Amino acid sequence: MKFSKRMLSASLFMLAGVFLFSSCSMKEKDRSAPNIVLIYLDDMGYGDLTITGANDYSTPNLDKIANHGMFFSHYYSPQAVCSASRVGLLTGCYPNRVGISGALSHRSKTGISDDEETIAQVLKKKGYATAIFGKWHLGYQKQFLPTNHGFDEFYGIPYSHDMWPLHPTGTYPELPLYENETIVNSNLQPEDVAHFTADFVDKTIDFMKRNQDKPFFVYWPNPLPHVPLYASEKFKGKSKQGIYGDVMMEIDWGVGEIMKALEETGLDENTLVIFTSDNGPWLNYGDHAGSTGGLREGKGTSYEGGQRVPCLMMWKGVIQEGVVCNNLVSGIDILPTLAAITEAPLPKNKIDGVNILPLLKGDFAANPRKDFYYYYRRNNLEAVRNESWKLVFPHPGRTYEGFQPGKDGMPGALNENFSHEGGLYDLRRDPGERYDVSESNPEIVKMLEKIAEEARIDLGDDLTDSPGKNRRNPGRVTD
Repeated sequence: MKFSKRMLSASLFMLAGVFLFSSCSMKEKDRSAPNIVLIYLDDMGYGDLTITGANDYSTPNLDKIANHGMFFSHYYSPQAVCSASRVGLLTGCYPNRVGISGALSHRSKTGISDDEETIAQVLKKKGYATAIFGKWHLGYQKQFLPTNHGFDEFYGIPYSHDMWPLHPTGTYPELPLYENETIVNSNLQPEDVAHFTADFVDKTIDFMKRNQDKPFFVYWPNPLPHVPLYASEKFKGKSKQGIYGDVMMEIDWGVGEIMKALEETGLDENTLVIFTSDNGPWLNYGDHAGSTGGLREGKGTSYEGGQRVPCLMMWKGVIQEGVVCNNLVSGIDILPTLAAITEAPLPKNKIDGVNILPLLKGDFAANPRKDFYYYYRRNNLEAVRNESWKLVFPHPGRTYEGFQPGKDGMPGALNENFSHEGGLYDLRRDPGERYDVSESNPEIVKMLEKIAEEARIDLGDDLTDSPGKNRRNPGRVTD
């Protein structure tokens, strides 16, 4: 059969249509399996980026992510301390639900339980390659290491790098560096810490390039800017804010190198980049600590300076550029959001996070999270939030107020058992939690107390002797 020119043109048009449809379908399909880069700093405060007030150093690469993505202005770490925050991020649970509170030490006999599923384990069900380069801090015994909790690769340290012999307070053993489950350096030195950022960035980029042909999840929990602070020769002395500014400039450079690698390989076309911090700044370290940007208190407290930290997300073609999201979100929401994006099944156990994908797509009216519980210490419910209202309960806790901060790496004094009176705060008008407005808003207090009671029934509260009925146990050493 001979084709006329008209028939040939029609056939080519139909073929082009099929190709275009297939191409669009493939692109749409690819959106359900984006690469994911999760950057988690240690002790960075709300005010430590150029866009949130830093002015003695600059963070141009992080500013670029904000300009080409979304800045979450009301993002909360799962808890205001290292291990608890990390287990909350990786499991989508309030940390006390899974039995981990505070910061695990080099003597801890507990860690993340085998009964919990991490982001890495959820994504592996969808064929993702997974890796972590940086600080783990969820148990250092073999059964707790990342390679036994969904990560194909691990290169980093098992806990905070202040837990070593050179720390000015306390007595600690030598700090090891792991590659997967093998210690490759049993005695890290200051020059090693000075190159943490560059080394972990190199590992991250190498992993991304090695896994270009399949979706990957790479988690970079950088041990810095947690004390003790060290910067490489390239950045030492470069900022006007001393060593803290130097460290932040180097971290920003590292983020830029990762973004550049994504662009050079074309992976930036379908990669979700998430940047945030595990908690607020350790304020009693003074010039070696970050800034809360005017928020009250800092690390180790349930006030805003302890848990409210910057969060940036960028995903070309999905997240609109230069958007500020003022909705309430938390690190515990990242796991269910990634599960929704990748169409992966959620963990079998109950989680607390919610899917914030509608926010990423610009539907702020969806408002998936309305409440948030501020738990601290072993299981103290110290505050609850609903929308812009926050009710702080009387509780013993840390305070930095009234004490002179430390200097040059030495910690200053603080009170770990201060009696906080609590109060009601309208965070729209008073993000610094300066004015207790409980007397003029009794109906709001009553509403928040009802939310707190629901939390106590579910998770308990040591301050009121409420046991809770849905808490789970941490993993315990078995080998």
